[in-house]
Amino acid sequence: MEKVLDIQNLHATFSIQKKDYEVLHDISFSVNRNETVCVVGESGCGKSVTTLCIMQLLPNNGKIKSGSIYLDGTDLTKLSKKEVRKFRGKKMGMIFQEPMTALNPLLTIGYQMRENIINHRGVAKKDADKMAIEYLEKVGIANPDKRLKQYPFQLSGGLRQRVLIAMVLSAQPSLLIADEPTTALDVTIQKQVLSLLNDLKKDMNAGILFITHDLGVVAEIADRVVVLYAGRKVEEGTTKQIFKNPQHPYTIGLMNAVPNVDLDEFVIQPIPGTFPNITEHIDGCRFNPRCPRAHECAKCFVSAPQMIEVEPGHFVSCHLHG
Repeated sequence: MEKVLDIQNLHATFSIQKKDYEVLHDISFSVNRNETVCVVGESGCGKSVTTLCIMQLLPNNGKIKSGSIYLDGTDLTKLSKKEVRKFRGKKMGMIFQEPMTALNPLLTIGYQMRENIINHRGVAKKDADKMAIEYLEKVGIANPDKRLKQYPFQLSGGLRQRVLIAMVLSAQPSLLIADEPTTALDVTIQKQVLSLLNDLKKDMNAGILFITHDLGVVAEIADRVVVLYAGRKVEEGTTKQIFKNPQHPYTIGLMNAVPNVDLDEFVIQPIPGTFPNITEHIDGCRFNPRCPRAHECAKCFVSAPQMIEVEPGHFVSCHLHG
């Protein structure tokens, strides 16, 4: 399969009071064409930082320490800021969690879509208007010519998200990055947006990197799953492997924390303890303070585990394996 995105041994740091703290440690995974890879984990695990590294939009106190990020064969970490700007939008597009903050409230939908198409596709204004209508139709928006004259505040949350998706797709990127795009939507609209992304992925021959903490969304849209904890990849596999045969205690904890509606008694099993701060030093495995099985292996408190393959395409970073 053709790789759209290939991240290898990515390390990133944030500087706090003149001291660097690692927020991503040796992250490696890829996204193929016509494939959706979901990155999951609790808030603060490094999901959004990973996307900011890909887009080269880290805050001033953040930097990529080492590693490579290949997009269509080009290492983004080796490019200048000017060169990266040519890739944003055209080669990789970002769908944000809240479209109201991503869309300019003072400009019409038509103006914003037209500007985006002209900048990335280099077409005339008249052709840009036609293309804007075409992409609004692709994402299932009725009366697109009417919508082009409206402002973001005149649209519902679901429509705004569809407009944002249409805007991103109009540049025909190879990689679509979706950072929890359905969080602010109700369940019905969420289902429609996920179905839309699944259809568009095949239609556009693109890869999707989907960031979420919602395992229900993962089950709906993912082909493969990458589980992060405290800036480290702890497990990776196909959706079936992760849901049917989770191997890492953290992944199992995430699964158990999802309420089971099939049971007579409504029970939630939260993961014990609290998520570590990036300034907090933990010897051994970062998950050991919260892991129910850490006492079974002394290595858990001494050294960080290595990633091993437990079955074809299924990887886990845990001392309890191997």
